[in-house]
Amino acid sequence: MNYSNVEDTAALYAFNNLPKECNTSPSNGGYDFDDCSWFTFFGNPNDMSEDSLPSNDHRSGSTSRIPRCAQRPRQMASANRFHQMAASPRPSPRPNYSFQPVFHERTTHEDDTVLTQELWKLARKSGTLNLSNKGLASVPDRLYDINEADAESKAATLEQLSIKDEDAWWNQVPLTNLDLSSNALSHISPKIENLQSLTVLILHDNALVDLPAEIGKLEKLMRLNVSRNKLCDLPRELYSLPELRHLNISYNEFSELNPDISDLHMLEFLDAGHNSIKSLPGGIGFLVRLTALLLPYNHIKDLPPDLVNMRSLQRLDLMQNDLTCLPEDMGLLRKLQFLYIQHNDILELTDFEGNETLTELHASNNYISNIPVRMCENLPHLKVLDLRDNKITQLPDELCLLRNLNRLDVSNNSIDTLPVSLAALAHLISLQVEGNPIKSIRRDILQCGTSRILRTLQERSMAKSKDEGESDSGAGARLCGGQAGNDTAANYPDSYQPQHQQKHFEYQFQYRAQAHMQPQAERFRVYEPPHNCPPYCRQGQEHVYDQENYETEKKFDYAGHYMQRQQHNFQFNGYSAMYQQQQQLFYGQCVVCPRWVYKLRHTRTLAVNLEEITDVPEEVFQLAQKEGVHVVDFARNQLRTVPNGLQHMQNIVTELVLAHNRIGQVPQFISQFTRITLLNLSNNLLTDLPKEFGVLNTLRELNIANNRFSFLPSGLYDLQGLEILIASDNHINELNVAGLQRMPRLSTLDLRNNDIDFIPPILGTLTNITHLELVGNPFRQPRHQILMKGTESIMSYLRDRVPR
Repeated sequence: MNYSNVEDTAALYAFNNLPKECNTSPSNGGYDFDDCSWFTFFGNPNDMSEDSLPSNDHRSGSTSRIPRCAQRPRQMASANRFHQMAASPRPSPRPNYSFQPVFHERTTHEDDTVLTQELWKLARKSGTLNLSNKGLASVPDRLYDINEADAESKAATLEQLSIKDEDAWWNQVPLTNLDLSSNALSHISPKIENLQSLTVLILHDNALVDLPAEIGKLEKLMRLNVSRNKLCDLPRELYSLPELRHLNISYNEFSELNPDISDLHMLEFLDAGHNSIKSLPGGIGFLVRLTALLLPYNHIKDLPPDLVNMRSLQRLDLMQNDLTCLPEDMGLLRKLQFLYIQHNDILELTDFEGNETLTELHASNNYISNIPVRMCENLPHLKVLDLRDNKITQLPDELCLLRNLNRLDVSNNSIDTLPVSLAALAHLISLQVEGNPIKSIRRDILQCGTSRILRTLQERSMAKSKDEGESDSGAGARLCGGQAGNDTAANYPDSYQPQHQQKHFEYQFQYRAQAHMQPQAERFRVYEPPHNCPPYCRQGQEHVYDQENYETEKKFDYAGHYMQRQQHNFQFNGYSAMYQQQQQLFYGQCVVCPRWVYKLRHTRTLAVNLEEITDVPEEVFQLAQKEGVHVVDFARNQLRTVPNGLQHMQNIVTELVLAHNRIGQVPQFISQFTRITLLNLSNNLLTDLPKEFGVLNTLRELNIANNRFSFLPSGLYDLQGLEILIASDNHINELNVAGLQRMPRLSTLDLRNNDIDFIPPILGTLTNITHLELVGNPFRQPRHQILMKGTESIMSYLRDRVPR
């Protein structure tokens, strides 16, 4: 456009510098001119009609002139639309709102409005009130009278209350659960004493600097959480709460614990982590019901002696403190299962004699220089041993005594050799040794991971046994504890050999009566001494004879009898006949290795792994039943059937592990195990389970992974107490959701690497399942990206696709 006067020039300038408050719109090329007050005077520039153009007396030519930059037809249509809009009445100016800033001083009236009538009625019906994350600066005063009948209920007649029976005062429930977490509370009113029915009070994540003394009048209070505040002390009256079981004071400013805390006789859980506590009060040992004591991230240097009086303690967390040692009598904590002492200044570990239930020991980032041999003997159920970032220079051979060990982390130490005895750990799935100057194994092997390292150690162990001619004795030694039998019988209280026979150990002349004993029997260390023969010498793996006795005994044709024994198949299924022959041969009773009996009695565990056995004699189970063994582990062998001798232990076995064998069928008598809680049948050849399997009401965990199942056995769906089901790496092709719905306690379901081609959406309605694994199946939905997000995403995806 060629504007020749001042008004035209001003219009062009204003058009190129539109106000910022004009909204953009893609339909008109970028601007919505109707909302701009500037065009009240200058008009709409998109309106190119004759009437809308500004007048120009100096313009030559026609009064109706088309501009040089004429619009295209599409733009003209847009211009016509805006022309019509311009002709319509102008909208009223925008109202001038006065916004309240986000950060302002909270008033009492605002806090009172948070407790709406809907929340009020819901709390009076359910007994639970959740006011978390509401930005409260103070608790609404109305809350403290929630247990009282309101004015509306008092004024209502009986007829009116009968119409709305759910709102009647006789249907109201006293408030028992109050959640005020994640607010800005700086104090709690003494009126808290009006809430006498409270059992749970959550004040987590506020700005509290103290608590009222009246909180001690909540006699029914069982759970109190005041973590993440600014507390440095608790009122004395709080320690008189008779029913308090759960106390969380973590992330505060405590410098010490009040000795009166020992008055909380019912306390079961105490979390005082992330404070500045330097010592524990002497009377803390009176908390005999405490099962979990969490004190991480403090400055504790010493533990009081009476700490070991907490006989119910199962979890003890002392990480990130200044400890230099542990109490010598840690063994008194007989129920301790989890111990966390990482990031301290501990120089050595105790023997843990008496802590047989300990399953996890985390002691990384300390100054530990060695692993006590006795510790390995005293922790038969240990599964996790974390000793990384210490000063350890050598691993003892006795580590093989930790038969249930799953994870061993000794990374970043000074270890130069790995003992071959580690190959005897049948359940070890994670071995971390990086950061050590290991020279006995090539670096490329170390980088291949746990299985390759263990295979290398096992090959070296077999080669060493073959060179020394002691492969059989070595296998037997592993059963008896991993040693070569150097201890005498007097070292074990279960030894039953007469003391007057110990002198025969000194005789120099020895005869190897058991040199060619059947290999499988040797692994159970069962010996039959000749008549009038001195006791068995465990050091030489043989019987000891003097000259006189030998002259009498050598008349027996040992060579001929040995040839007879060679006719047997040297498997355990023929062991009974051989055992009878040996009894007739040696005129005597069966003598079992005293060290083995000692281990059975004190660990309550029968574990025989990596021995390639094909059967187990009943005598072994009879002895185990007599000694009260409740854990049976025959993993990584060559069993083709479940040993019949297990029937002798059907009333005492709680854990049965038969993984990594060749079992093709489970007998019906497995349903007679009335106390079993864990059954591991993984890595076998199973295709089905007996129908009677569903009567195992005590079973909590079942592992049938790496078998040949094409479906989940019907008997599983009757396991009302089952919590963990691992059925990965099979050939399962469909899911029986109706059957899974009959398992109310099932929380973990692992179906990875199967042949499932369809996931029923109704599976998402099983809210009891908290851990679901479905990766490695051929179904298309849910997609892999959803599977990677976890169980919650999978279940949500399935629920959204349930037909309504």
